[in-house]
Amino acid sequence: MTHAAAPRFLALLASVAAFAAFAAPAQAEGEVNIYSSRHYDTDERLYSDFTEATGIKINLIEGKEDELIERMKAEGANSPADVFITADAGRLWRADQAGLLAAVDSEVLNERVPESLRHPEGHWFGISKRARVIFYNKDKVSEPPQTYAALADPKYKGLICARSGSNIYMLSLLGAYIAHNGDDAAKQWAQGLKDNLAREPQGGDTDQLKGLVSGECGIAISNTYYFARGVAGQVDGLTEGIDKIGIVFPDQGGNGTHVNISGAGVAAHAPNRDNAVKLLEYFTSDSAQSYFANGNNEYPVVEGVAASSVVEGLGSFTADTLNLNELGKNQARAQEIYNEVGYK
Repeated sequence: MTHAAAPRFLALLASVAAFAAFAAPAQAEGEVNIYSSRHYDTDERLYSDFTEATGIKINLIEGKEDELIERMKAEGANSPADVFITADAGRLWRADQAGLLAAVDSEVLNERVPESLRHPEGHWFGISKRARVIFYNKDKVSEPPQTYAALADPKYKGLICARSGSNIYMLSLLGAYIAHNGDDAAKQWAQGLKDNLAREPQGGDTDQLKGLVSGECGIAISNTYYFARGVAGQVDGLTEGIDKIGIVFPDQGGNGTHVNISGAGVAAHAPNRDNAVKLLEYFTSDSAQSYFANGNNEYPVVEGVAASSVVEGLGSFTADTLNLNELGKNQARAQEIYNEVGYK
């Protein structure tokens, strides 16, 4: 075997090892209880495929992330939760800091999930990925910012639309900025971003993109999958004007584009721990990764699995390799900085 072929061969072995257990239906082997803040009907197919392959019954409890965290805290050692699933590493960090997640040492997960997209000690693992990028109105902005730092440049005064400073996506973005550039630079950036706003922070990511179509905004910060939804189907106020919008994957000459995840961890008091680990390993299979990616227009976390054609059409980029646990570590300071500069 050539040296160049070795990594591909090892990846193939990891993939085969990961899913030998899911190759054929098995007799019932108990259950696994999921607490999930993902509210996508497409995830149902993942769960039914897992049950068909393993015989393990899935019991799903859905809710908002903070509500589920509080529920698990209240339930304590008697919690039936086996797996906690949520979006954004910052929320996974919150759950972990509350002592709700347990370490998992899985060769499959360590091989399949890149180091930057999992907790350093295996308390959680990324299962799908999104990028937080810059979008712009092509008619209003001829030279869009190419870096996150440039969003604070006075030349973009009155052009930027973004979410509230208390939003987890904005906290994580600033958390990454703190990690890369330090506290003082992060505060200057937040001040510059505030000074460049076209309107008070409001709404969700889709609302920022709609602002580009309406012309109220010249530049917007959003996760990629919200834009991909507008490309793929009818999103009122967005799809009909989607051609007006350009995309920039920031920091391609520097740290790389900021990415985040939907992720999952095994609950600290999981009554069905072995089944919980099996479920997490299943999430990293090629088939599950493809379904995650296509179901919500996200990126797979496993190398070699293709994203949807719509997402692939957005273009390729180099991602930031900062370990996402750093986003949580800097979360409290990020909120303080937004508050200090008056970014609402």
